[in-house]
Amino acid sequence: MSTLTLRNAAFSARVPRRLLVVNAVLSAVLFAVLATGLLGGTFPIGMQDLMAVFSGTADPVTQMVVVENRLPRLLTALGVGLAFGMAGEMLQTLLRNPLASPDVIGFSAGAGLGAVMTVALTGVSGLVLPGALAGGALTATLLLALVWNKGMSPGAIVLVGIGLTVTLGVVTDLMIVRLDANDVGELVKWIMGSLSARSWEDTVLVWAGLAVVAPLAAWHQFALARLTMADEVAASLGQSLVQGRLITIVFAVVLVGFGVAAAGPLPFVAFVAGPIAHGLSRAPRPTLLTAAVVGALVTLLADRIAQALPGFFVLPAGIFTALIGAPVLIWVLIAQSRRRRR
Repeated sequence: MSTLTLRNAAFSARVPRRLLVVNAVLSAVLFAVLATGLLGGTFPIGMQDLMAVFSGTADPVTQMVVVENRLPRLLTALGVGLAFGMAGEMLQTLLRNPLASPDVIGFSAGAGLGAVMTVALTGVSGLVLPGALAGGALTATLLLALVWNKGMSPGAIVLVGIGLTVTLGVVTDLMIVRLDANDVGELVKWIMGSLSARSWEDTVLVWAGLAVVAPLAAWHQFALARLTMADEVAASLGQSLVQGRLITIVFAVVLVGFGVAAAGPLPFVAFVAGPIAHGLSRAPRPTLLTAAVVGALVTLLADRIAQALPGFFVLPAGIFTALIGAPVLIWVLIAQSRRRRR
């Protein structure tokens, strides 16, 4: 694979040309989806009207549609997709298993349960973020406690995580059943993953999390790459296995917590981002940027499909991320089966 060398006085790196091309194409498609989200819809807006919105000279209706409706929804979807995609790639790299993701090992389920419990017990929707972060953190702590005596091996983390996902899903269902009927509809819609009626508070929420964690995750990528090696090889290179795994899990939990707080636990976004990114780029793990862009693209496309439905047939975006994720899951399972036969 041909590479391109990037070099300056303090930095030098070799980047596969295919990876650069894939990132450029994905970014262009992402920009196009964002543009159609701003201009299209039941209230079409021309480019001239959009420029008038940004200059503050648009009519009140157009200004309201763009600034109060479309922009926060699109930017929230973009941020949530980036967060889930990055978190999924980090965990799949750490566990050396494309089937592993926050959806599978309990982090998304724990964050969702924490948010539901917080709202159910306090009745304050503004506490969704602390509840999601607490739920994800407690789930991760329980997972680590259960696998600690096994040296935090990737296989043990996946198996125990699957059990936690099922258990937490059942507890969430029980919590929802016990809620007041007036609150159940919106809560069920949120727990499936919804981007409708997003506000600027949701946008600021998820982007604040990304602003803190994304640079740290990029800094951690070198250590994460070493964790893909055999444990003995990574240790011989001076990599602390337990420390590296703990840092990776903490970053993933925080990203998932912010994403769940802003849009609910959108299923399969974190799962599909890594396999699609590596299928396109054929680059070795980790490729956090590519996976993050794929996650954002999947989220935005699912939301665009949800908005394109007739008004009487409203479905949350999570339904469509699951429909996108199901074929990818089958593809990954077939690929894994073929590798075992060789």
